[in-house]
Amino acid sequence: GSPSSLPHGDLFLVLVRSMARPVWLLLLLALAARRGAAGGCGPCLPERCPSVRCPAPELAARDECGCCPRCLGAEGERCGGRGAGGPRGPRCGPGLVCVSQARGGGGAAEGTGRCVCKEDGAVCGSDGRSYPSVCALRLLAGPQRVHKAHDGECKLAPVIVVPPKKIHNVTGAQVYLACEVKAVPTPIITWRKVTESPKGVKLLEELPGDRVNMAVQVRGGPSKHESTGWVLINPLMKEDEGVYQCHATNMVGETQAEGNIQVFEQSKSKKSNFLESDDMI
Repeated sequence: GSPSSLPHGDLFLVLVRSMARPVWLLLLLALAARRGAAGGCGPCLPERCPSVRCPAPELAARDECGCCPRCLGAEGERCGGRGAGGPRGPRCGPGLVCVSQARGGGGAAEGTGRCVCKEDGAVCGSDGRSYPSVCALRLLAGPQRVHKAHDGECKLAPVIVVPPKKIHNVTGAQVYLACEVKAVPTPIITWRKVTESPKGVKLLEELPGDRVNMAVQVRGGPSKHESTGWVLINPLMKEDEGVYQCHATNMVGETQAEGNIQVFEQSKSKKSNFLESDDMI
């Protein structure tokens, strides 16, 4: 019958049902739209995918829809976040985590994080090379079967990077010899003066010894895993002339290199000192 002929309770149910239909329809449409925005995946058309070339096979992957090829982030590269209504930002490769660098509240913007290795710290590879992390070892080793030999950098016997040079100067001047050494662990650098006994036997005199005009110094640098040693002579005397040896040693090995100092008697008429060498003070 007509609504006016229905009891009040039945009339209320008819009104609710007539109003509920468009509400449920709207809810279903909104849910479908939300799923579409979250997935964003339509038919997979590989011919439309952009070509990519990843720096390592371990970084090759597919996008969120499992369709187009995509490179995962390497150590130190940007990652994470979500663009405004867009897809998720770059993901990190195996063994890496995305650490957010976003400031303030709210969702992180696209690419606001960095890919960081889960296992931090340098490692030594089975190829004898040092890597900043085990993730870098896996990436840089490439197809070679390189594995982690141990934590920490690889041991390295001393190698003289810059040997002592030849110096020519006059008595009374200030001169020095320098020696740069690379080694892991840090080497011990000592200086010796090479002399001969009356019978022609080679002798090594540890410096500075009791020489009051000599000083020996060592410091780290100038580069990582390098140390520099000096022998400073002031004032220079005629008996300081000769061959000087820079000796470096650590638990792995040892090495040495030699420099030379030639001394001239200063002229009485020339009081000023001059320096003629490759090492400038």
